[in-house]
Amino acid sequence: MTAVRPDNPLIVQSDHTVLVEVDSPRYNEAREGLARFAELVKSPEHIHTYRLTPLSIWNARAAGFAEEAIVAALTGYAKYPPPETVLAQVREFSSRYGRLTLARDDGGELVLTAEDPLIARAITNRRETEGLLHPEGDRTFRVEPARRGPLKQALTRIGYPVQDLAGYSDGEPLPLRLAETTRGGAPFSLRRYQNDAAEAFYAGGGPRGGAGVVVLPCGGGKTIVGIACMARTGSSTLILATNVTAVRQWIDEILDKTDLPEEWIGEYTGSSKDIRPVTVTTYQILTYRKSREADFGHFSIFDRRDWGLVIYDEVHLLPAPVFQITASLQARRRLGLTATLVREDGREEDVFSLIGPKKYDAPWKTLEAQGWIAKARCTEIRVAMPEDLAFAYATAERRRQHRIAAENPAKLELARGILAHHPGEPALVIGSYVDQVKAVADYLGVPLLTGSTPQKTRDRLFREFREGRHRVLAVSKVANFSVDLPDAAVAVQLSGAFGSRQEEAQRLGRILRPKAHGKQAHFYTLVSHQTCEQEFALRRQLFLCEQGYTYEILHLEDGSRFDFAVSHANR
Repeated sequence: MTAVRPDNPLIVQSDHTVLVEVDSPRYNEAREGLARFAELVKSPEHIHTYRLTPLSIWNARAAGFAEEAIVAALTGYAKYPPPETVLAQVREFSSRYGRLTLARDDGGELVLTAEDPLIARAITNRRETEGLLHPEGDRTFRVEPARRGPLKQALTRIGYPVQDLAGYSDGEPLPLRLAETTRGGAPFSLRRYQNDAAEAFYAGGGPRGGAGVVVLPCGGGKTIVGIACMARTGSSTLILATNVTAVRQWIDEILDKTDLPEEWIGEYTGSSKDIRPVTVTTYQILTYRKSREADFGHFSIFDRRDWGLVIYDEVHLLPAPVFQITASLQARRRLGLTATLVREDGREEDVFSLIGPKKYDAPWKTLEAQGWIAKARCTEIRVAMPEDLAFAYATAERRRQHRIAAENPAKLELARGILAHHPGEPALVIGSYVDQVKAVADYLGVPLLTGSTPQKTRDRLFREFREGRHRVLAVSKVANFSVDLPDAAVAVQLSGAFGSRQEEAQRLGRILRPKAHGKQAHFYTLVSHQTCEQEFALRRQLFLCEQGYTYEILHLEDGSRFDFAVSHANR
């Protein structure tokens, strides 16, 4: 009879899913191990569901998680012995990583080598690799330099990821050193995990280092890791950011944390087109074109200097056209920075192939326990809709239903109540619809920031918020990414982008900077009860559950009783 270990939380199933009992005494340690090599797909209250995929296994291997450790975690935390077929498939997925290598021969030509002839045979005569491989033996193929990226994409798709050992161009030298003190005179040094992340990316400058993704929580200092990688590579750097605010924050951090003179740093945005040894631009300007048929004129920036490093900030947002140009940049070092590898368009494989595999991942809860990010309490409050709005919702088509539920006016009074329970604490009220954000700004009498807010006004309001001159801001999606508001301690989310896991992670990240005296941050999500918003909320919470956060769900049927709900949430 098979032994059952009742305290263990995992049930490994033959379809490669793993069920996790949240109430198990070993849940937290099992979740932390499982998140390294499996993807969370569902997270209701009591049983979470993960999936084992080739990509999740390959990213774990690339980040240094050995095959034996994966199998040991599955068996060591399992309530019942895992099916042998699943363990065999995990070993198969794992073994495929590194069995194809791309390197240079003595003449500097690119050569793909298979570990054995059977693998070589498996990747030839495939539609995906047509025209990309030129056989030179039973295990080797010559590869044209321009095909380096497309080949890696193709081989990942057919299940044979390439370990790229072909090396990288040094680029123009950049004499950059990290500062020992900031411009304000404060001591500066890398945190241990930041140094580890930079080392994992660079790997001593050898052929195994110089391309990959570093995953850190918002507030964990991804920009500092990027700067540390710049110092290690010592070469001219192109930085791609999400918006102009992020561009200027990168420039400020580089000036504050390095000895690089200001004239060596260029801003390439709508208002400035300076290209210098370190140049910071936005995805938006790179993908701008006059018409659908026109070329992406700003792509020429990739050829304007001999870049030794390209940094992709918030790489999970990388637009499809930038993937195309990145496929031709495989001889340059590439660093992706992100809080989550989840992409809403499902192109995680392209990040793996073209930017590089995951090189370093610091779990959010680990950094929280070490005091590097704030502790956060997450609460979902479900609020009833007014009767007339409920009728309009019931008779609307599906997409319209989401907006009706999202813009439930009862949320405005609830937001006011939440802020009243956090008097004086810096807070963000966040919504996805401009009309809703305007309404809450008027209702609360607080400053408003949307996509149409001029950049100078945005910069001023963010600065005044940091200085404490404004305690609350009403913001749209412009504050989702790369906005440094270290004192923000409360976030009230009125509406979101359907089931976007990445947006949920980013919005929580706005309030995760460490607080004085270890004070806890609060993240509230307001959801219209018995609507499609509840379904989307479950999807949005997946990433945070994967990182160890739990949501308390409160029901508020009567809008006049918001005091009780908020008081209960803060007990």
